[in-house]
Amino acid sequence: MTEKELKEKAEEQSLLSASFKEAIKEQATESEQQQSASFTLRKILGGDFLTAEMLRKQIWLIVLIAAFTLIYVSNRYNCQKDMLEINELNEKLKDAKYRALASSSQLTEACRESNVLKMLQENQDSTLHIPTQPPFIIKIPKNQ
Repeated sequence: MTEKELKEKAEEQSLLSASFKEAIKEQATESEQQQSASFTLRKILGGDFLTAEMLRKQIWLIVLIAAFTLIYVSNRYNCQKDMLEINELNEKLKDAKYRALASSSQLTEACRESNVLKMLQENQDSTLHIPTQPPFIIKIPKNQ
């Protein structure tokens, strides 16, 4: 190959690389079409309205919505957790009330006069006994 042919090939390659670079630049730029004023259902479902320019303009709104969503979800989780704890404590309270009622009834049963007398008769070592005379009132004069 002669020098002339080599120069022609080099020029041809530089032209191709220059045109290739221009094509890449054209495709790499974010030239967006202007959004029409009306959004159709097809555009919304297709995602055509989610352009880079629109997202850049609305980024703070999107961040705010995401933050509110996280707060809502965490609040609901905490409320559910608190409701489960309240239900568990209510069950424990019911059990404690039933145990207290049962203990109170057992104590009342054990303190009845008939049961006390029965226990005194069974235990012969006690000096207590059933009175044979009814109780009487002692009157004290107020002058003395």
